[in-house]
Amino acid sequence: MLELVLEILGEFLLQVVGEAFLELGFHSLAEPFRKPPNPWLAALGYALFGAIFGGLSLLVFPTNLVPQPWRLVNLVVTPLAVGGIMFLMGAWRAKRGQPVLRIDRFSYGYLFALSLAFIRFQFTA
Repeated sequence: MLELVLEILGEFLLQVVGEAFLELGFHSLAEPFRKPPNPWLAALGYALFGAIFGGLSLLVFPTNLVPQPWRLVNLVVTPLAVGGIMFLMGAWRAKRGQPVLRIDRFSYGYLFALSLAFIRFQFTA
């Protein structure tokens, strides 16, 4: 049972770390561009970035970190949890007066994490 919890935690942390690095990159690139992008194009971009990061994560972790019976549950629950963390990070940034990017909202964070999780779900051994 402890192994299952550690594996689910590992999958969760993989997605959170991925989004944190992505957010850091976006915050550094977003400053020169003040005009907000089209929300539909932004959603497509986050889905593509999630899929790309999911594919890259397969190079480092080629096997699924979650055992077979829990993989579908992980596909549903982990992106929801990551989206919630991104929402909390956005609220924290807003409270401190820092710029809030789209990835700092639940829906975009969820979409990124879902794309990443779906790629891992489909292509891990």
